[in-house]
Amino acid sequence: MARAAAAAAASSSSSSSLLILLLLHAAVLASLSGAVVEDLDQTFKETRVNDIWLVDFYAPWCGYCKKLEPVWYEVGAELKSSGSPVRVGKMDATAYSGMSSEFGVRGYPTIKLLKGELAYNYKGPRTKDDIVEFANRVSGPAVRALPSNQMFEHMMKRHDVLFVYVGGESPLKEKYIDVATELIVYTYFFSASEEALPESVSLPEIPSVVVFKDGSYFTYDEYEDGSLSSWINKERFQGYLQIDGFTLYELGDTGKLVAIAVINDKDPSEECVRLKSLIQTVAKDYRQHFNRDFQFGHMDGSDYINSLIMGEVKVPSVIILNTSNEQYFLPDGPTDSLEELVGFITGVLNGSAQAYGGDGIVQRVKRVAFDARSTILSVFRSSPVLGCFLFGLPLGVISLMCYGICTADSEPDVGDMELMKREGLTDEEEEEEEEEQRRAAQLEGPENDDDDEEEEEEEEVEEEEEEEKAPEQKKTD
Repeated sequence: MARAAAAAAASSSSSSSLLILLLLHAAVLASLSGAVVEDLDQTFKETRVNDIWLVDFYAPWCGYCKKLEPVWYEVGAELKSSGSPVRVGKMDATAYSGMSSEFGVRGYPTIKLLKGELAYNYKGPRTKDDIVEFANRVSGPAVRALPSNQMFEHMMKRHDVLFVYVGGESPLKEKYIDVATELIVYTYFFSASEEALPESVSLPEIPSVVVFKDGSYFTYDEYEDGSLSSWINKERFQGYLQIDGFTLYELGDTGKLVAIAVINDKDPSEECVRLKSLIQTVAKDYRQHFNRDFQFGHMDGSDYINSLIMGEVKVPSVIILNTSNEQYFLPDGPTDSLEELVGFITGVLNGSAQAYGGDGIVQRVKRVAFDARSTILSVFRSSPVLGCFLFGLPLGVISLMCYGICTADSEPDVGDMELMKREGLTDEEEEEEEEEQRRAAQLEGPENDDDDEEEEEEEEVEEEEEEEKAPEQKKTD
């Protein structure tokens, strides 16, 4: 018995200890959550200027906002533990709508990094690593220095695309800093002396702006490339990359046409491998001809492309998208060789290839119908019962209303006629009888006048007789 009591006491003690540890863990998590992410109110507008803020503008009813919330606390914890100067907060945009509109909030959730008087929108994937990388990049200086060749080589390993200003003070450097301040949301910007560059790099002149990517480097030429901002915006991607929905959205900001090899990465056939190799060859060997106007890449599967063009694209195949006006181009013949693929791309460039789609009125109506159909089908696939309730019930009510309107009889039924006969005459019979009375009155009018005159004469004779009888009655009295 003593052993059993001791065991029970030990078990009770361990359970109590476990409960206490769980409560302490929950309290620590709650305190950390409150510390790493701050709830912002109307006073934020005055107090934010002295700090760098990463703010999530959310709506309590927004499903995407609720999905972002745990990621947002992870972002706050990561930045706080790394010693970043960025403070993380969240604001209910529906409760403080005036302040949210001042910051340009148009949808939920909206992520902004506020740095002094500048506000930078985050448009990347909503993952912890991507958001933290964005915060660290934008919160730092617009242009970072590369003081040595070792630092340059280190940055080349970390970044697929590297923009570097080479030289001393100049008007080009001032322009470069301005562009870096604007486009730092997309990529890093560096500056270095000519000595910090590898010996293999030979520049035509100093100062210069150079982009290092695809195993080579390319120099900005103001006369051929136009504005520095436009050139950097077009060159911030590798010449060939794997494209998904988000990447395609970002590529739309470059103004380039996007040439995509639609393949199946999960089950690559010989045709898929050959087509992918052809696109890569064009991107590399024909850069001088096509780089200014085309971005090259491949996409796994055709589902996303099919939803864009509202049609079917076979796998493998090549398609060129114009994201600015929603046009697309498909080859008229095979593209099994490099010459055929180059000929198709050249035809798109010179305008001889047939363009499909677009953003006209017909296409917009078609898009609305396509999106509605896709939404309905997705609801029925995920939950048939819910789909029947959401769409079947309204359609049933509308059908009954239409049936009632179409089958309604404007003439009174037999029951109504009998009821009217019981209460009196129908409207038609009443009108007929009134008409007959009018006609009879008109025909009998003269006869009625003679009868009235005879009655008046008889009344006068009776009055005279009574007057004559009156004296005799008086005498008798």
